[in-house]
This record gives sequence, structure tokens and C-alpha cells, in this order.
Amino acid sequence: MSHSILQRSASLIAAAAVLHVVLIQPNHPAAATWQALLMFPLELPALLLTLVALGRSRAAWAFRLGVTTFLAILAVLKTADFVSFNALSRSFNPVSDMFLVDAFVRLLFGSFGPVLAVLCIIGAILAVVLVATLIWWATGVWSKVNLGGILKRVAAAGAVVASAIMLFDIGVARGTISGLSSPPGAAFTARVAVERVSTAQKTLKELKNFRIAADEDVYAGREDLLGTIARDVVVIFVESYGRASFDVPFYASSHVETLKSYGSSLDEVGLATKSGWLKAPTFGGQSWLSHATFANGLWVDNQAGYGALLSSDREGLFHHARNSGFRTGAVMPQITLDWPESARMGFDEVLVAADLGYKGLPFNWVTMPDQFTLLALDTLLREAGDEKRLFAQVALASSHAPWVPVPQLLPWDEVGDGSAFNEMAVSGDAPEVVWRDRERVRDQYRLAVDYSLSAVFEYALLHAEEPPLLIIVGDHQAAEMVSMDTRRDVPIHVVGPKQLVDLVAEIVPTDGIIPDRTADVLPMNQVRDIILKAFSVQTTAEVSQ
Repeated sequence: MSHSILQRSASLIAAAAVLHVVLIQPNHPAAATWQALLMFPLELPALLLTLVALGRSRAAWAFRLGVTTFLAILAVLKTADFVSFNALSRSFNPVSDMFLVDAFVRLLFGSFGPVLAVLCIIGAILAVVLVATLIWWATGVWSKVNLGGILKRVAAAGAVVASAIMLFDIGVARGTISGLSSPPGAAFTARVAVERVSTAQKTLKELKNFRIAADEDVYAGREDLLGTIARDVVVIFVESYGRASFDVPFYASSHVETLKSYGSSLDEVGLATKSGWLKAPTFGGQSWLSHATFANGLWVDNQAGYGALLSSDREGLFHHARNSGFRTGAVMPQITLDWPESARMGFDEVLVAADLGYKGLPFNWVTMPDQFTLLALDTLLREAGDEKRLFAQVALASSHAPWVPVPQLLPWDEVGDGSAFNEMAVSGDAPEVVWRDRERVRDQYRLAVDYSLSAVFEYALLHAEEPPLLIIVGDHQAAEMVSMDTRRDVPIHVVGPKQLVDLVAEIVPTDGIIPDRTADVLPMNQVRDIILKAFSVQTTAEVSQ
């Protein structure tokens, strides 16, 4: 065999290998094993035979360009899926999740600094260019295979058969063809493409339906709601606080004991506590979807629905509180950019990171400790001198990834402007060191949630003499690799005067601070209507006090 034949054969094998790797690229962490290399992609024979049949014609050039663009885009989408499954335990939606790219970039800058973040972005762009270049080269190698007329027609017939088998596999996988099993191999990449098109279509349809649903509200326009609460109400979202804190032994050994201790302390000062479970619309991230679902009484589990909600005239919990005579506010320490959407959420006043007066160092991605955030709530909203009752939302951040470092509680009178936290903010290893070890990440998460819970219940004890009504909610579970739990269940605690706490027993059926593990899990979108109904019932004067 001549040297040129060997060279051409090696090129053909290498080109086929490139296409093979691109086609079997996994989009889920569970599939990222060496065994994946043994998968036979049904698209490969269809692709190679088509290239051979087209040869060096103009049609071949157009086909190669389409294949290169198509596969490069799918490689990016599969990578996005991989990251999304790791972080959010779901696939990436190309219609509603594009904003996550910006959030991910900001997370890179916050966790690793501008130099490493920019290098990562440049590396990602170069990787996409490299993949596209390799696909273009590989398709070019196979389009140069020179066959005679009969063999070229055989290749064309083979391409048709291979394509039919590929389409058959997609039909079986999607359930449109039933009663038959898939052929050996899998058209995995083609399945991903079809799924993404289907997802985009469904999301666009959902947008239309959601706008219709958001405009329908039996409580719309009413001004007689929430009249039985003659005190401040504070909804506190505890970041990444989910069922894992109770059911995963590694976390429960700390979190349950901490809760039990605070439960006893709350009892001693005369505060009632009831607890329950909610099902969150999101997992591993995107806290604002839970915030929106909780406040608006609509199931908002993607960014498209979130946008549709904001563009509707739906009145949420804070709109109704304002209509009922409350001042409404939001304390959002993780908001560092413009937040124009807040104008549609029913808040009279929105305090973002720059408004809270924190002069200390950030805790990497976390702008300030939860204890400072809660103190800022008092200083800037609850003690503002306004006679109106306050109905506020607070989104805590200390238990947000990367969970490095974890603050420690200070005496309340030592918090000051936050500079007292500076030594804590620079303690321990950097995130890029901690995140090399999954067990260290889990331990940091355990400590961070424990800190957040301690800060919240210390706040409750601080105001035991004139208590606000506190509604404490986990926004979502942490990512599965950290939480070791795949459920979307999150705890909810209501703390305050017994007469008020008892009115929402439908949401929090368990007396005390530890929710009954067998209690029903209430979808988070049902909370708004229950609160509006419960606190709008005209009862005795004692209930309002």
C-alpha cells in the first residue's frame, strides 16, 4: 500500500473520529463516562454517506456549511445542558434561559476575578471556533472521496437508508412510534436537536397561555385584603434551603439541631412557630422564579413565564398589601445592577446592594452577610418613622454558592457598617481551591445554611417583644451534586403571635420549627391565595394584635 493511500486512510479515520466525538458529546453529567465513546451514533453513517454521494459539488459545499453550523450550535447547546444539569438539575432552554449566560459570566467574575473570568470566556470562544474548524475539516475530507458513478449511487442509496433509520430512532425515542424498539446505536445529537425545537415551540405557546392566565385573578382590584394583620410582615427567602437540610444525614446533623435549639428559644420568649413544606418551581438556582411564584400565585418555572408575568397586569402579594394600606419594600443584597422589573412587583421601595450601606468586604459572590442584611431591613425600612405597617420581602444571600467563606454571627450592636466582617471575608481558601473537592464544597454549604438559619432566628429573637410576622421560606434546593437530593421540596416556617400563625395552618400544618416529614407538600403557587384569604377574614380585635 502506497504512502498516499495510507495517508488518505488515516485522514478518513481521523475525520470520522472527529465527527463521532462531536455526535456522542454528552449533555448530562451522568452520561460523561468513557463508555459513552462506545456509543454508535446513527447520524454518522448518514452523514458520511451523504458527503461521499455529493462529492465536490456545490451542493456538497452547502451541505458541509449547514452541517458545520448545525453541529457547532448543538455542541454549544449540549455544553449548556451539561452546565445547567449540574447547576439547576434541568436542561437549558434556548428561548427562556439566554439570560443565564449573563448570570454565569457575572458569577465567574465574582468567584474567580476578572483575569481568570476573561481567560475562561476567551477559552470558551476559542473552543467553539476549534470545534467548528474540526467539523469543517472532517466533512471536507469525506467529501473528497472519489467514487465512480455506480458506487456514488450506492452511497446515495445508503445515505437514504441510514437517514431513515436515524429518523426511526428519533420517532421511537419521542414516542411517536410505539411497539417497536430502537435500532442498535442512537441518534443522540439529532434527538437533542428535535427536542430543542420542540422546547422552543412549547415555550412560545406557554408565553401566550401564561399571559392569559396572569390576567385572570379573582382578587384583582380588591382593597379589603390582609386587614387582620396590625403589624409588620416580612417574607424572608433563605437561599438554597431545601429538604436536604432535614433528610440528608450529613446536613440534618447540623441543621436540625440548630433549628431545635432555636425552636426552644422561640417557645421561651412566647413566639409561636408552625412549619410545612412547599414545592418550589426551580431547583439549584434562579431564586427569582420562586419569589415570583410565591408572590403571584402562578407557577413560574422558566424565564419566559417570568417575563410574561411581569408584562401582565397580575397583582401579586405585595400589590395587595399596598392596596390594603401597607408600605411595601424589598431588600435584595444580591442585586448589583439595574433592576427595572421591580417596578412591576408592587414594591414602594426597593433596596439593592448599593442601598444597604454595607462598607465591609464582599464574601466573594455574596455581597454581604445575612446578619447585616437583616439589620439593614430594620434601619432602612422598619425604623423609618412611617406609621404604616410594612410588608417586605428579603432575599438572603449568605447560603448562595460558592459558600466561601462563611460568616460568623456578631452581637447585633457590633455589626455597625459591616467592616467588622472584613477579617471573616478574607479567611480560608478561595473558591477555586475549595471547589476542587466536592466534599469540601458540601461542608461549606452545610456551614453556610447553618449560618443563615441562625441569622434569621436570632433576628426573630431580637424582636420578640414586638414581633413582626415572619414568613421564612427556602427558595430552592441546592444543585444535586451538593444537596444529594433531587426533590424540589423546601421548608416554610411562620413565626409570630399565635393568633396570626394559626390562621395559616393550611400552609404550615406542623406545630414547631421542624416540619413533619410526612406532611403534604403544597405547591408554592398556592401560598398567595391562602395568605390573602386567611388574613382577610374579619375576626376579633385580639386576632389583629
